[in-house]
Amino acid sequence: MRSLEAKLKTSFIVSAVALSFIGLAFVHSAGSYWGAVHYADSSPFIVKQAIYMAVSIGIALVIMKSPLTSSPKTWTFVYWMTILLLVAVLIPGVGAVRNGSQSWIALGSFSIQPAEFVKVALIGKLACSMNEIQGKGIFRFSHFGLILLPAALIMLQPDLGSAVIMIVSAFVILFIAGYPLKFFAFLGFAGIGAFVALIAAAPYRLDRIKSYIDPWSDPLGKGFQGIQSLFAIAPGGLVGHGYGNSRQKYLYLPEPQNDFIFSIIAEESGFIGATLVLLLFAVLLASTFGIAIRTKERHSFLMVAGMGSMIIFQTFLNVGVVSGLLPVTGVTLPFISYGGSSLMTTWIAAGTIMHFTMGRKTS
Repeated sequence: MRSLEAKLKTSFIVSAVALSFIGLAFVHSAGSYWGAVHYADSSPFIVKQAIYMAVSIGIALVIMKSPLTSSPKTWTFVYWMTILLLVAVLIPGVGAVRNGSQSWIALGSFSIQPAEFVKVALIGKLACSMNEIQGKGIFRFSHFGLILLPAALIMLQPDLGSAVIMIVSAFVILFIAGYPLKFFAFLGFAGIGAFVALIAAAPYRLDRIKSYIDPWSDPLGKGFQGIQSLFAIAPGGLVGHGYGNSRQKYLYLPEPQNDFIFSIIAEESGFIGATLVLLLFAVLLASTFGIAIRTKERHSFLMVAGMGSMIIFQTFLNVGVVSGLLPVTGVTLPFISYGGSSLMTTWIAAGTIMHFTMGRKTS
């Protein structure tokens, strides 16, 4: 048994570190030309990403070893701090607007995106609040409120992608905690209504759906990113054009080091390279749920499963978007895409998962 636990931990750490180093390499390749053109006077993307990676892994190690990680009080504090940041980002002069969303707080040459951090904070808080359910199918309005508050604040930015990832991860926790199926049926109908309301509130979302169905109806507008992504993936073939030889990174695919970095991976390393990345995510998923099953406490199981679900669902969403299976939305690829907030959030989740491989108990 101990040997299996050690193998699960090793598999998780190796896959996470491997994905981060793959990300570092392809951030350099994908962003080299874009950075030279648009940010000639700033540090190359790889320099900043290396700093983000070192800091993120350092934080993950602290989280892994700290007994505070198991404490419900810790997650309550972190949850409310991220809520305050979500409020702050909406204040004019505090929140910075990028690509039409007021989602960042600028700190000199760096910036943070609170919507990223609230995803892990909600999972931790919700998991620690589930001990009273015990599979009895009891509904708690307080749990729904914990989800609705940050979701509403994120949608005010607006940032649909982060909100969807956070809500889906939270619902995974509710489901495995024993919430009744009729609750999820109700949420399904409510979700349809909310979807229609979101389209009515921001018609550009309907345009995105139309461009998803037929991107060639507006190839230079709403369908541009999706088409350029496919132009990167399709010519990659079996082995790709070779590292550093992407064609789409030359200002065809907007900011290829971010949300569409998987397109560049497929273009340069082909089907084999893209499959290897997906296999590493599959190993990460399998080892995460193996770790979850072997945790000693209920809230530990829920937290590990929730953190793992967040990482994997975000991966599914990102790959689905860049491959044309899903409508375009701004979602990063965990461990791989450029960006400090995204990478740090992913490693915070990873550090929390690793914490529960050490036999920790609730403080």
